[in-house]
Amino acid sequence: MWQLRMNPKSVAYWIATVLIAAETLAGGGTDLAHGRSGLVAGTPVVDVVTSLGYPIFVLTILGVWKVLGGATLLAPGLPRLKEWAYAGIVFELTAAAASLLVRGYGVGDVAPPLVLAALALTSWALRPPSRMLGSVLPGRRTRPSRELVS
Repeated sequence: MWQLRMNPKSVAYWIATVLIAAETLAGGGTDLAHGRSGLVAGTPVVDVVTSLGYPIFVLTILGVWKVLGGATLLAPGLPRLKEWAYAGIVFELTAAAASLLVRGYGVGDVAPPLVLAALALTSWALRPPSRMLGSVLPGRRTRPSRELVS
């Protein structure tokens, strides 16, 4: 019988990854359909975006990128693309928080995208080596010593 053995770090990674990927996919679908936003208490996403001063077509652009980013996080391999997806998700969520803050929305509206950005960063930080592009802090390289030749 096949057994799945996962250490706590792997479990935490997969929980964070599935949650942020699901939210990103759902958010992308909502943006594409111009549906109701969970971001600001069930308000139509079109109303939220226009209240922030953005044109409605931004939803189509964001929706496509979110769906692609969420799918990328769940796909096997693709380490370079995963790095781009994580970066895009964090940029989108922190930009949403900044936009809400600038337009005078309260902490209750600004906190969710920041919590989701933290979740994305948690997934990124806990990813296994097979899903990494490279080391975050590569070892210090030293130059080989030059011996004097006489």
